[in-house]
Amino acid sequence: MDTLFSALAVILAGGILPLLLYRRFNLMKASAVIAIATGSLLGLIAILPVMQDTGPPPSTWSWQQFLTLSCSIDSLSAFFLVPIFIICPLAALYGFHYMDKSEESWRVAVNYLCLSLLIVSMVLVVCAGSLITFALAWELMSLSSYFLVVHEFQKKATRSAGYLYFVFAQAGAMCIFAAFGLIYSVTGSFSFDQLDQLPSRIKMAVFLLALLGFGSKAGIFPLHIWLPHAHPAAPSHISAIMSGVMIKMGIYGILRIYALLGDTSLLPGRVILAVGIVSGVLGVVYALGKHDIKRLLAYHSVENIGIILIGAGLGMIGVSTGNRAMAIFGFAGSLLHVLNHSIFKSLLFMGAGAVLQKTGTRHVDDLGGLIKRMPTTGRTFLVGSISISGLPPFNGFISEFLIYFAAFQGLTLPGVSFLFASLAIISLAVIGGLAATCFTKVVGIVFLGEPRTAGAALASEVQASMTLPMLLLALFCLVIGIFPAPFVQLAVFGLRDMTVIGAIDPATGQALVADLAFAARLFLGILLGVMLLRRVLYARKEITSGPTWGCGFTQPNVRMQYTGTSYAMSVVEFFQPFVRIRTAYSGIRRIFPGQTTYETRVDDIAEIAMYQYLLQPLVKLLDRLRWIQHGHIQLYIAYIVLTIVVLLLVF
Repeated sequence: MDTLFSALAVILAGGILPLLLYRRFNLMKASAVIAIATGSLLGLIAILPVMQDTGPPPSTWSWQQFLTLSCSIDSLSAFFLVPIFIICPLAALYGFHYMDKSEESWRVAVNYLCLSLLIVSMVLVVCAGSLITFALAWELMSLSSYFLVVHEFQKKATRSAGYLYFVFAQAGAMCIFAAFGLIYSVTGSFSFDQLDQLPSRIKMAVFLLALLGFGSKAGIFPLHIWLPHAHPAAPSHISAIMSGVMIKMGIYGILRIYALLGDTSLLPGRVILAVGIVSGVLGVVYALGKHDIKRLLAYHSVENIGIILIGAGLGMIGVSTGNRAMAIFGFAGSLLHVLNHSIFKSLLFMGAGAVLQKTGTRHVDDLGGLIKRMPTTGRTFLVGSISISGLPPFNGFISEFLIYFAAFQGLTLPGVSFLFASLAIISLAVIGGLAATCFTKVVGIVFLGEPRTAGAALASEVQASMTLPMLLLALFCLVIGIFPAPFVQLAVFGLRDMTVIGAIDPATGQALVADLAFAARLFLGILLGVMLLRRVLYARKEITSGPTWGCGFTQPNVRMQYTGTSYAMSVVEFFQPFVRIRTAYSGIRRIFPGQTTYETRVDDIAEIAMYQYLLQPLVKLLDRLRWIQHGHIQLYIAYIVLTIVVLLLVF
């Protein structure tokens, strides 16, 4: 543990140094990036002994024999540390030129401090060895990420998004703390070791409370409402960390509580699988209907959390039914998708940030033709789009295939379990198809065609500190796709200390993974061969250039190109009433009409329901109770005395 704590100290120094060097802008940013990168490298080194089954003993600190903090690393913790220590330094490097306003030097310095605190707190969350340690680290993570979201606090939309995120973060924390309180009331201990001794009814109550709390952080439907508001508000490299890494802390919490409780009944698996299916399908449907590129990517986080939970739910059902292949491949696919999503979603948010910085807009219908002006951003974004769509030969295909394989293993089960496995297969197919549709929309409208605005026409490639992280993440997507064996074994290793699964043969799935790797390499070889053949055949031919999207017109213009609405709305309409579509059309009312307008908006039914059935009644109730706050201090003191008397009578 000493190496890990040294890594955290170096990362924390990466947040403190900018406060001391804020008057020297570039030096301040460089010191932060170097410290965070160095600390992350030390953190990866600290994980190696755990992978060799020689992990360090737990570390414990006591204060006044009252507050005891404990940290330890097992296989599940080590696996979740990998994306933290890979994505965060790349995001910090990306932020070197993304945060380029020297007149806001102090604000940027505070941003680096909060970033380092977020990294340290996420590490402490996955290494927490007791309820108290976990709770403190979780609150530090929520608070530091809140300040990162409201970096541009002068904007009203940013303040509103930060407030919404804070409310959901604290509401989720209350559910988690309620679960911890229930555990303590039965066991009388803050240790994780006695959770499997809880009565069955208490176990289920703890699991459901934890699901609500951790699900709020993960962004499961309908607790996802903060995501599409917070991600557009935060700086893009922070969005990459929050979507790629931080929301996975919710997944970690769900898996950790499940493993500690040791509840092998069917209900937890079925609940998780149902939540995953709903989140996956509706997440991608709402993404299709959005035209703000960062908001669209936020809904894809909901979709991919759904895929991760589908794998975890299949694994839990496999444990309950004794189907070991289903259990191992379900959990392994879920964990591998945690890693894969952290890579390709961070890549996509960085690509969106590059587009935003160079064009000044996030609206897809105001862009176009950017792959000619931003070739590195466009090509790496294309890699991320293929990966998130689950297509070979990139990494998303590998983890989704493992989850598919687990679901097909479940078709041998009788009764309701067979139905759940079938629904998992169908939902994965629907999610994959809709994701591919959504990203053909994004890539086609944003990067292909002709520029629709002056900002898109004048765009240029971003600086090397921003393109390098995108290139590395795109390379990771390809390497995992064509050489999946070590990464699948890493996911299987993450299950080693989950005793509820039982002993796992390290050679599990090697033949399947070898076939996957061969298929991916063959696909890549054919693709490269076709590209080479095309180059050879066109080597001596004259190639002319002309306007894109001509479609038979001799003088087309950008208004003839597809918009996000025209491309996707027919698909979104299919899913009514699960989505609400509002249309504003001025119509044609004269023989010689003037300018007409047509606009559609896709509203989130969960957000509408929360506003109509929770917020409005609550506001009305509080308005009626406003008389309590009257300004007379004597009555306030009377309230306190009355409360004390009631408590004394009750307890």
